[in-house]
Amino acid sequence: MICSIVPPYMLRRIAAQSEPRLWAVARAAKESLLHIKDLQAVRAAPAPSTPPSAVAAQPGPPKRTIYDADTSENLPGRVVRKEGAPPVGDAATDEAYDGLGSTHRLYAEIFGRDSVDGAGLALDATVHYGNLYDNAFWDGNQMVFGDGDGEIFQRFTKSVSVIGHELAHGVTQFTAGLNYRNQAGALNESMSDVFGVLVEQYLKKETTEQASWLIGEGLFTDKVQGAALRSMKAPGTAYDDDILGKDPQPDSMDTYVRTSADNGGVHINSGIPNRAFYLVAAELGGNAWGVPGQIWYGTLTSGSLPPACTFGKFAKATAATAEELFGVGSVEHDAVLKAWETVKVKV
Repeated sequence: MICSIVPPYMLRRIAAQSEPRLWAVARAAKESLLHIKDLQAVRAAPAPSTPPSAVAAQPGPPKRTIYDADTSENLPGRVVRKEGAPPVGDAATDEAYDGLGSTHRLYAEIFGRDSVDGAGLALDATVHYGNLYDNAFWDGNQMVFGDGDGEIFQRFTKSVSVIGHELAHGVTQFTAGLNYRNQAGALNESMSDVFGVLVEQYLKKETTEQASWLIGEGLFTDKVQGAALRSMKAPGTAYDDDILGKDPQPDSMDTYVRTSADNGGVHINSGIPNRAFYLVAAELGGNAWGVPGQIWYGTLTSGSLPPACTFGKFAKATAATAEELFGVGSVEHDAVLKAWETVKVKV
């Protein structure tokens, strides 16, 4: 399963640009679109989940290796930094190393999970992938980061939420195994957004009120009218730009997008469950990696989610997790019910 951070609808907007100054950018976007499509065709089969017996009893230290593709598309590339080695002075390499560590730390310290598979999987990442490559992705085995085109996107290691987002696809792969299509795919994307922002918030020790709730903040150059790829707090408001257009994410089922593009709208419709998580966190206050994070993580790893899970089934599962952890009628349980009601998903 190839899961990329930049939505295809955004890349298509860039690829359609015809101004001479944007020719290189448009070409880069077209190549990124074709590349992800080709990779998905090659790696269509889902990876198996981790057997319960393989899950470590206690999290161990991270095992990171950073590779450099030197602008090629050959993976993994040459080793440039291994676990415990000092910074090398290359921004992408050191940001990737630190971001992998921050992600490992959240799962270990907050959820008691040992790496993305729960059994100490080594965390590998390749930087400087491709020429002007406008994306970052999890390929089922490792992280891959492009450097961006310099006009729209900067290097993709700049955002901790992007690193946390992509590694969370690995966690979903090894737990619920949600299909990457339709509502299950949108939930897959949403789970990555949830844990992506939690990695960033835990690193910065931000409360729900202090956090930006943006995915990919800092990725855009200063030429773009926008703050990030997505907003969990207010889906549909992350950007409004002449080239990129307006953020198309819906914030409730009232504006759910029915489409065959993007595997049935996995990046667009993720705004609905994203907002539900934010609303739970806002209602309860404090740190989102606490109670809200425990409810969502508990649901993801419960074994109760079918691969073709719908928003309704997921909402019911989060309510059941909240009930199990805190009881019927608890403020936590009520916050979950209220959040799903607000985004018009029936529990």
